[in-house]
Amino acid sequence: MILLTHSQTAMLRDWFVPDRPGPLVGLHVLQTGNGACFADRWPHPRTVLTAVAGNYALTGEPEALTPDHLRWRIAGFVDAPVRFVPLLQATFLNVRVWERVIFALETAPRFSFPQGLLIRRLGRADTSHLLGLSPEVAWVWKTWESPTRLATSGFVWGAFAEGRLVSVACTFFMGQQYEDIAVVTEPEWRGGGLSVACAGALCADIQACGRRPSWSTAPENTASVRVAEKLGFTVQRRDCLYVVGNAVPGPASRQVA
Repeated sequence: MILLTHSQTAMLRDWFVPDRPGPLVGLHVLQTGNGACFADRWPHPRTVLTAVAGNYALTGEPEALTPDHLRWRIAGFVDAPVRFVPLLQATFLNVRVWERVIFALETAPRFSFPQGLLIRRLGRADTSHLLGLSPEVAWVWKTWESPTRLATSGFVWGAFAEGRLVSVACTFFMGQQYEDIAVVTEPEWRGGGLSVACAGALCADIQACGRRPSWSTAPENTASVRVAEKLGFTVQRRDCLYVVGNAVPGPASRQVA
């Protein structure tokens, strides 16, 4: 496949719109410049692969590709129409299905700030705080390629306790109409409302910019589902990602039949 330049990728905007709640890999690559976009040919591609931080999206005609096109380009979570499943199965062993539930926020977020803790929007000076996150939650900045890019994006809120950053909510995928958000809290600080507070403030920012927040999680991730429901998110659809070359997070996965 051919690696496209950012200007070439920009010419493919119509491939990715209108967007909807959920993973927005293609638009995130286009909107932020993070990640990469590949095509089977240029110009007039028939199939496009977008990728950022182990997240992938396939769009177009699977017949335009062979297993050799994908075998060394994908290892992670693939958002693709079901017509791409035979190609994925021909390319990879043990293609797994990761069930997802997709939420959208149609009202103002419901949240409040816990007393005694500093919760605020992050900026460039907070790069070191993002670098200090534990490995368990540091994935939150990966679709921005570096903590610095996330810190300077304007799309991130954090909660501080005992002089350190302990909870973060950010735009994980930047779409045109929607922003799919992520929120993490360090294990020892969970259960205190920090995820709700940070995510709520981020959602308010997103809505103030004229866009709409979305939330994607696994149905068995009850903690994530509860946070979404507390904020006022409602279920839009059930969906799935295909997982290749990685372990599937959580127990509720199945192999593609």
